[in-house]
Amino acid sequence: MRFADIPGLDSAKKQLIQAIRNNHVAHAQLFYGQHGSANLALALAYSAYINCKNPSETDSCGECSNCSKIDKLVHPDLQFVYPVSPTKNITGKNAVSSSYLRDWRTYLENNKYGSLENWSTHYGAENKNANISKEESRNIIKSLSLKAFEAEYKVLIIWLPEYMHVSAANGILKILEEPPEKTLFLLVTCDYEKLLTTILSRCQLFKVPGFSDDEITRYLVESKGLEEGNARKIAMLAEGSIKRAIENIDSAEDDSHALFRDWMRQCWTKDYTAITSSTDQFFKMNKTAQKLFLQYAINMIRHALLTAYMPEETKKLNPDEQGFVTNFGKALSQDKLERISKELNQASYHLDRNANVKILFMDLSLTIGRIMTAK
Repeated sequence: MRFADIPGLDSAKKQLIQAIRNNHVAHAQLFYGQHGSANLALALAYSAYINCKNPSETDSCGECSNCSKIDKLVHPDLQFVYPVSPTKNITGKNAVSSSYLRDWRTYLENNKYGSLENWSTHYGAENKNANISKEESRNIIKSLSLKAFEAEYKVLIIWLPEYMHVSAANGILKILEEPPEKTLFLLVTCDYEKLLTTILSRCQLFKVPGFSDDEITRYLVESKGLEEGNARKIAMLAEGSIKRAIENIDSAEDDSHALFRDWMRQCWTKDYTAITSSTDQFFKMNKTAQKLFLQYAINMIRHALLTAYMPEETKKLNPDEQGFVTNFGKALSQDKLERISKELNQASYHLDRNANVKILFMDLSLTIGRIMTAK
């Protein structure tokens, strides 16, 4: 992974390169960005640049032995730690990052902007909660006790450290504060506020900005082969996230809209038979699809709120969606729309924490219905 492989973000790239060239390399850095940002991609490009044998002023060479091995994720001095959970074949203390390394390499080939849900689906997590266990911290200390084999720096990338068990986080505090010489910790997070303050205090925060609409458009055209007009429309809905943009390509937006539209009508009319049927439909979705649907619903409510103040925002939607959010925004007061949005966000929060799906969606439907019809 080279900086050139990441669309845009010129200022962020320049800042990272300048730190290396000025010999201002922090031994522990926290790459923070939203889901679908370039936080992991930048950490990989940074690892390649700092260990490149022939770097230019703007990027790694991409040809030396270090660059080649880092690009293939097989360099002995580039190590990874990431959340995992037991599977049918891997259980107990064996459920650590090294046991899933082959899956991780194949996953990263096409998912450098992915999420924990994408990764869990890839290795077959079976809806079990993934984390970075205490056993993992022992492996970190053991592996970093060795000197670099081929590169100047030994680099450990910890992806999503917010899922680190408290005992694991406490277990690496000493080595994080006083690492072996020429050893770098790159922590890649989407929610740094969940990290222990003792971890945060030992890291230099590097905030990764979201992608611009133009950068996402260019990525979709060049990497996914989309027509520019369609790519730009998807980019405008992505809110700076390449992950969200890709999901908007793969998911059936028309189906999402039809399901959301019919569900809102059922809540309005309090058609309990239809609500029960929709709840069963939600239940049959996989967890990722359920989360995407709730995110879509939240986005539609947001656009309904904006129609009165920023009508140009509806241009980001297709004609069916434009008509729906315009009418929805007229039919419900701002207060009601905000309350519905709050309920949807709470449902998304509880879904992340393995709430019973049928109970969650049924309760959500009834609550939204009450909000809609309240005087």
